[in-house]
Amino acid sequence: MSYVNPADFAKKMIDAGEAKVFMSTKDTLIRAYMAGAILALAAAFAVTVTVNTGEPLIGALLFPVGFCMLYLLGFDLLTGVFTLVPLALIDRRRGVTMQGMLRNWGLVFAGNFAGAFTVAVFMAIIVTFGFSEAPNAVGEQIGHIGEGRTLGYAAHGAAGMLTLFIRAVMCNWMVSTGVVAAMMSTSVSGKVIAMWMPILVFFYMGFEHSIVNMFLFPAGLLLGGQFTIMDYMIWNEIPTVLGNLVGGLIFVGAMIYATHHRTSPRRAVDAPSEATAAVPAE
Repeated sequence: MSYVNPADFAKKMIDAGEAKVFMSTKDTLIRAYMAGAILALAAAFAVTVTVNTGEPLIGALLFPVGFCMLYLLGFDLLTGVFTLVPLALIDRRRGVTMQGMLRNWGLVFAGNFAGAFTVAVFMAIIVTFGFSEAPNAVGEQIGHIGEGRTLGYAAHGAAGMLTLFIRAVMCNWMVSTGVVAAMMSTSVSGKVIAMWMPILVFFYMGFEHSIVNMFLFPAGLLLGGQFTIMDYMIWNEIPTVLGNLVGGLIFVGAMIYATHHRTSPRRAVDAPSEATAAVPAE
């Protein structure tokens, strides 16, 4: 599996964050667009598998194929740059500024949304035969997902908003663990195995991923879901983005940086007292 030790992959995380800050606008947008599109297609695939088999676990087991593809192709998700780019700022890499970090986040958000929306339109056409008939079973399921994960939260008020936010935090805790886990290996097989596990956990547990939702909710609206754009933005996308930021940066990026890159000095070992030293070994 060609294992990379934690101190080395922690440095790789910071290097990756620095590189993303200085990436050109064209490359940032293209890579974000393709990442959003591939992840959206993986979500459509997982929903299709779940509907056809009646078993959500099978859909969750297969969903990570999209994440693995986009990572190996070098494309960027908002959830990943939330974790990696701030580390370059925290580490005071030369030329890395708050403005540069926010620029990267904004471009990746726009590219991810454009890619996910493209697939949403394509899938809406597919499941309705070009909007000539009612959505098939997959289309109906996508519409219901959008309703349950907007109006369902809204029905619980503040408790629903808290639940949504925590699900988003937990999501990027797992997703960014997948991003970092891929850096633990130099082989393709090792990267895929390491990524697959945390991505499976997030999807099956129903955590909230801002880019997956950029596909599910616009597609749901196109397919007649009974919720509005404002429902989607207020009761899902905005809180999900914020939760994803907290989950990735605090529980993955900052933790690994603090313990594997900025390692604290080892504790001094106290010398044995004279009384202890005088006691003969058994």
